Amino acid sequence: MRTLRRREILAGAASIFFRPALGQVGDGDSGRALVLRGGPLAAPAIELRAGPVTLEFEPGLAFVRYIRLGEVEILRGIYAAVRDRTWLTVLPKVTNIVREVRERSFRLGFDADCQEGDIHFFWRGEITGEENGTVRFTMDGAAKTAFQKNRIGFCVLHPLEECAGKPYRAETSTDGKVEGNFPLLISPHQPVKNLKSITHNVSPGVEAEVQFEGDLFEMEDHRNWTDGNYKTYCTPLGLPFPVDVKRGAQIRQSITMRLSGTPAAVRASRAPEVLIETVQGGVRKLPPIGVGWAPSATAGEIARLKAAKPAHLRVDLRLSRDYGSTLMQATKDAATLGVPLEAALFVTDDAERQLRELASRTKGTSVARWLVFHEDEPSTPQKWLTLARGILKGAPVGGGTNAYFTELNRTRPESSWLDVASYSINPQVHAFDDRSLVENLEPQSATVATARSFLGKTPVAITPVTLRPRFNPNDPATIDNNPRKYDPRQPSLFGGAWTAGSVKYLSESGADSLTYFEMRGPGGWLDAARAFPLYHVLADVNEFAGADVHALSSTDPLSVVALMLRKGGRTRVIAANLTLAPVAMRFRIPELAGKMSIWRLDEHSYAMATTDPGRFRAAPGATLETSEPSFVLLPYGVMRLDS
Repeated sequence: MRTLRRREILAGAASIFFRPALGQVGDGDSGRALVLRGGPLAAPAIELRAGPVTLEFEPGLAFVRYIRLGEVEILRGIYAAVRDRTWLTVLPKVTNIVREVRERSFRLGFDADCQEGDIHFFWRGEITGEENGTVRFTMDGAAKTAFQKNRIGFCVLHPLEECAGKPYRAETSTDGKVEGNFPLLISPHQPVKNLKSITHNVSPGVEAEVQFEGDLFEMEDHRNWTDGNYKTYCTPLGLPFPVDVKRGAQIRQSITMRLSGTPAAVRASRAPEVLIETVQGGVRKLPPIGVGWAPSATAGEIARLKAAKPAHLRVDLRLSRDYGSTLMQATKDAATLGVPLEAALFVTDDAERQLRELASRTKGTSVARWLVFHEDEPSTPQKWLTLARGILKGAPVGGGTNAYFTELNRTRPESSWLDVASYSINPQVHAFDDRSLVENLEPQSATVATARSFLGKTPVAITPVTLRPRFNPNDPATIDNNPRKYDPRQPSLFGGAWTAGSVKYLSESGADSLTYFEMRGPGGWLDAARAFPLYHVLADVNEFAGADVHALSSTDPLSVVALMLRKGGRTRVIAANLTLAPVAMRFRIPELAGKMSIWRLDEHSYAMATTDPGRFRAAPGATLETSEPSFVLLPYGVMRLDS
């Protein structure tokens, strides 16, 4: 095993990004894009300035992002959404971008064509930035066909770090001027309605006011769906929907952000390295991590999966249907893996008979927990939990929701009702681009903290975590057949980096059990040909089952996150680059000081890691001895450091 000096690791990692490795595709090729994120790379963002304010415009999505005063985020984003009668988003095709960019001001115009199914809505957008820091975004659109919509119009996103728990002043159309605070824990309902404007403090002596025109607006706590922001949107959910839109109907709206006060000198650039360091006092137990069952797994796939040491196997059983073959095969697969079942049970009003039949079929079956859901209820009522606890034996009986945290948050159970509370997570309820998925990692921890606030010490199981929604709760037809269920990023490096971030936030927040993805297939840990990068991330974590999780902070958590595990005097740190660019990072972690072994999963090791995972995992890592290790991590790369 060769020992590398720190300077070699820095220089080597930086240089190999700019040249293709032997047998690999070069920068810009479609093959490299598939490895990195499972599909084409997005067009680069357009950087703009309005006086002291900076922002980005993403031309592929007509999305204004990261409106900042120096390093302070004022708004996370502004965009216009077209959502159909089942709340699916119709993405725009953006053309005819016209730019007039000066040093401290700009004007940008474009066409946005939103067309899918019977929906065809076209709008013209214009964004302007003035030297005094004012940013204005207007849309002027018309329906090209007749259709039904749940929403057409602007959404404004306030950031979490700068706003959570902080005060705002608002002007409303119903109550005049009101004051409040952005929620610290996740609010189950809208914090403020009928908004005309909202103002919050940005920095000492500086406030930002956002004005809304063209519709009625209200705010929701977007963390209910693990979105990383507070979203102000139109039209209020208290009004009837869906709404008929006639052909030729016009919609005009505008959002204006203004600063007041005099900004002090601000630092406009970030440090050259992202610093990762220990958060004092933040120690939790690593939750067991299991996997969802999928049919047709081969013996080879089961063997590879077993090597990754999942803690349990989730199986969904709809007790009003013929579930016998599913139960039999899942039980067999769980026995081969040497793990218990996590049985998600879906009952109807005939629940007593259904549960008694299941109990007779599962005698002697190893079960980690029973999760009870009613097919027609968004969150499990007490009635069915009490019934199930009297019939099902040998394992804790719980429930909650098979859908999103918001359902549990809005219908809060008493902790005495259930032995374990559960909900699922995916990062794509509202947005689908890579950067939004990264933004939606940190709020996963807020769901656990909020659940603890009303559940007390009741164990919390997040099950399952997936990249895409398994079904659309507003469209029952998708429960058994969702054409949008699987994400092409699942087998990519992005999938591995995102999974590392998810495990970090959910573990550090104190979740009691996690279930990730499916055993195999396009939504799995692997398929017949490959073990996906996320397989290695989860295997690396599961090798430290029962470890202490020590919280780590990052000076740029949208670029790099890291998870630290301690067990039996050993330390393991797993770091992930969440961006499409190389990132320099430094670790200030006392437990890493001294000699360590290093493994990298990136575009240069992807081929071996996916096609020969056993050999990849058995390969010796490079060694390094230093008190503060520094590295450059390649796009969507994952690094493991063992001390």
